[in-house]
Amino acid sequence: MHYFCNHNSNICAEAMKESAPITMKDIARELGISVATVSRALQDSPRISAARREQIQAYAREHNFIPNMLAESLRHSRQKPMKVMGVIIPEFAHFYFSSILSGIEEEASSYGYRIMVAQSNEEYEREVRICQSFYENKVCGIIVSQAKDTRDYAHFERLISSGVPLVFYDRICTGVNASRVVVDDYKGAFNAVTHLIETGCRRIAFYGSPMQLEISKNRFNGYKDALFAHHIAFDERLCAICDNRADAEEITPEILNGDERPDGFFAVNDDTAIGILYTAKRMGFSVPDDISICGFTNGQRAVACDPMLTTVEQRGHEVGAEAVDILIGHVEGRIPDGKVERRVVRTRLIIRGTTR
Repeated sequence: MHYFCNHNSNICAEAMKESAPITMKDIARELGISVATVSRALQDSPRISAARREQIQAYAREHNFIPNMLAESLRHSRQKPMKVMGVIIPEFAHFYFSSILSGIEEEASSYGYRIMVAQSNEEYEREVRICQSFYENKVCGIIVSQAKDTRDYAHFERLISSGVPLVFYDRICTGVNASRVVVDDYKGAFNAVTHLIETGCRRIAFYGSPMQLEISKNRFNGYKDALFAHHIAFDERLCAICDNRADAEEITPEILNGDERPDGFFAVNDDTAIGILYTAKRMGFSVPDDISICGFTNGQRAVACDPMLTTVEQRGHEVGAEAVDILIGHVEGRIPDGKVERRVVRTRLIIRGTTR
């Protein structure tokens, strides 16, 4: 299995820091005043003395301060300008992300907003460039699911400190104090593995995503806790970092040819589960008589395979709609500045033919 890793990530982050304009927080810190005072001075408020206004405005000009005019006008004006929100998708090809995008577009359109969409392609540096581009294009806020190899969050922090509302979905950055929408990954995994156990499985393998992602940790913990709840010992030899069909087809033969082969698999997504299914059938195993398999997504492919896939439904459309509702709440002032909104969308186990 190969995962993208680029050693120039820190250079890219530093370049963004240097090229990005300063924020009102930066001005306030340097001049020893409040952000509110900076904001009023930049708007020529008579509540600030002429001398102080000139000092602040001169400092802003000297250091190339560029306000996010769209966000400010949305907060303070009755006459709404063009309303555009940025959306970052890790992969367009993934059914779950495309269903989230559908929910985002429909909900945004119902409120009179448009969306500007970009794909990070699971690359940190591309994600940084997209954030910078969205900022320069004056989006009113950004909805984002982080790339797999994102470990430096300076580009997200920069957006927040620049006054751009940020809402994470699916893959959240726990180190960034921003609003987020997730599904109940832990409970979804726990219920799925419990189903495998209750239908006779005793050696259940786990295929997951890289563990720096919060969703991976939550699904792995749900898997382990279901085993413990049913007095089944955890065996790390049954666990692998594998989150796509190609890798599943590569590593599954060795696992199934082992002396203590698993009788069940829980996979982090449907594509991985289908890779397991395809490999098991090709090797002559009967599904679900010999091996039970459960995925996580409930995309279109789950009903296009034979047998159809038991899986955890993520409700991507609802996740997208909730993310838009939160972002508009931040932009239009329904959600107060500094308040972090956290929402959880419930999953549902869909039982089909790959489990007994």
